[in-house]
Amino acid sequence: MTTKRKSKGAYMISAVAEMYEIHPQTLRLYEREGLLKPSRTDGNTRLYTDEDLERLEFILNLARDLGVNIAGIAIILQMRERMEEMNRQMQSFVEYVRSEMLSHMSQAAGASKAAMVPLRKPIIVPKPPASGRKS
Repeated sequence: MTTKRKSKGAYMISAVAEMYEIHPQTLRLYEREGLLKPSRTDGNTRLYTDEDLERLEFILNLARDLGVNIAGIAIILQMRERMEEMNRQMQSFVEYVRSEMLSHMSQAAGASKAAMVPLRKPIIVPKPPASGRKS
């Protein structure tokens, strides 16, 4: 779904409803159900950020295009958030393992240089010449 957004910022409920061709009550319902969490002004006016609009687009895609009901949307959003958190944790773990490996490799390289003992050149023993006798 493409939007008619032109700039970054915050949008009032009427502007968002018009942009996405939905009723403002639908946005209020999504907020009541915990699907959207717009910020509020001092006067209690809802303000939707670009991140809120991205989330709304995902919600509308589920509802309009896939026919998912509100309970299903809530479950999908929770699963999506858990997956994103797991991905962050995995990235953090991979970075930790990488740094530990590099640290151990550099320590091992320094220790192996200090423990090196020069080897003598190998002694090459010449083969005896083949005898010229024929049987």
